[in-house]
Amino acid sequence: MDSDRVVPTLDIVVVNWNAGPQLRACLETIANSTGEGFRLGRVIVSDNGSVDGSADGLDDLGLPLAVLRNGANLGFGAACNRATAMGDGDYLLLLNPDTRLEPETLARSVAHMAVHPEIGILGVRLVDADGATHRSCARFPRVRHFVHKITGLDRVLPKLCHGHLMQEWDHRDSRPVDQVMGAFFLMPRPLFEQLGGFDERFFLYFEDVDFAWRAQASGRPCHFLAEVTAFHKGGGTSEQVKPERIFYCLRSRIIYARKHFGWGRAAALTAVTILAEPLSRLALAVASGRPSVVVDTIKAYRLLYADLPRILNTPSTGLRDAGIAAHPIRPAGRH
Repeated sequence: MDSDRVVPTLDIVVVNWNAGPQLRACLETIANSTGEGFRLGRVIVSDNGSVDGSADGLDDLGLPLAVLRNGANLGFGAACNRATAMGDGDYLLLLNPDTRLEPETLARSVAHMAVHPEIGILGVRLVDADGATHRSCARFPRVRHFVHKITGLDRVLPKLCHGHLMQEWDHRDSRPVDQVMGAFFLMPRPLFEQLGGFDERFFLYFEDVDFAWRAQASGRPCHFLAEVTAFHKGGGTSEQVKPERIFYCLRSRIIYARKHFGWGRAAALTAVTILAEPLSRLALAVASGRPSVVVDTIKAYRLLYADLPRILNTPSTGLRDAGIAAHPIRPAGRH
């Protein structure tokens, strides 16, 4: 490594879809970060066809900023893959626009990665506006985890019937985990390139789970760093389109199962998802007493049933399929 590369460089990618003022607020915290121990390479906003002007007028922040205008919502994974190709930093951070960093978040995270080169992906403790910790880490999902969630057993018997989210752990200590949330996803750039980036068949949701699985399979596990924090609003811009958010979550779940569970278990989970889960979701929606929740649930399943032939024809092997990245329904933001 030559002399001007002794200090590691960090590229940051922020995927934006109509994030409004949240995007600028996020970028301002990057600009206000202490730069000790690393050099900021490029900050790339990968804009998925926003119409709210959120990706405009950002040149005054004093950042090495580039705005990649994709022209349409390509999905989270595809937008990340395009943007990462624009940088060459030693480390790569994928960051949600609804996050805000502490001044030392970046420096301490990069320093931890430098001291622990065996780590593949690093996440930090995410907190809300009141300082409460999000329980953001997850175990790699198995069929039983999804069944526990679908049936509500993860809420009725949380100590016995876990979902794949690690809700039973308070996230107050640092430890290896299967997966950290994609809202703050730091990794060495060579790992991202070695694994071929995100699988673009996941338009939204589960692309980070799939990537973490592949990273661990290559010998590079995830690590959660509780001593370092960042604010995360949660919900992201997908809050604006709730039926589509439900649809993409269900869609990606089926694709993930077909890729990782084997034919029999994937078929069983798909059957539960399309036949049994709509009934439980509708029952909960009705019990909530909110007609909008019922309407959103019905709309989500109409989208899922309409797209089911396409989902089931998606190849279950390989990293990418050209016909999947540009999905016809493009409302989605991130977590």
